[in-house]
Amino acid sequence: MSHSLPELPYSPEALAPAMSRETMDYHYGKHLKTYIDNLNRLIPGTPFEDATLEEMILKADGSIFNNAAQTWNHTFFFNTLTPTPVDMPQALKTAIERDFGSVEDFRTEFLQAAATLFGSGWAWLSADKDGRLSISAESNAGNPLRHGLRPLLTADVWEHAYYIDYRNRRADYLAAWWNLVDWNIVAGRL
Repeated sequence: MSHSLPELPYSPEALAPAMSRETMDYHYGKHLKTYIDNLNRLIPGTPFEDATLEEMILKADGSIFNNAAQTWNHTFFFNTLTPTPVDMPQALKTAIERDFGSVEDFRTEFLQAAATLFGSGWAWLSADKDGRLSISAESNAGNPLRHGLRPLLTADVWEHAYYIDYRNRRADYLAAWWNLVDWNIVAGRL
């Protein structure tokens, strides 16, 4: 199975100024494309040749895992963003309040997990099989699918996600990113 660059649900300049066109050109157009191209070169002749990204995340290791997970993680990340602010639907808000106390407490805890992750990786909001929500920080290509969790939201904290626009100010990037989240999509994954 050949994997291809997914289409964005918005134009590359639509997220500016929070994410500039230049950031999108590099982050989506170069980094994500490179992961996909690498994956397509790695899987022919392997047990993963016809596997889905999810199957590779669960079963592969090394370069195949890294490129499959980065492809999946980035696609998930970009598909969660919107240039138009969206209020959090009540069902998601209720689940967050149940598991974190309040939306503000959740926001603080999630952004803290993302801001303090050492090195590169991802911060995730996930649900377990019973629907309980949790926050995790995963280094490198880490993905909560490997822990039996269902991802709902992720923040990319690899430097390529923010360095053009924010330099080393990861917390400023995360504050801007928060306002780009399409909460309807997150709620739909719940």
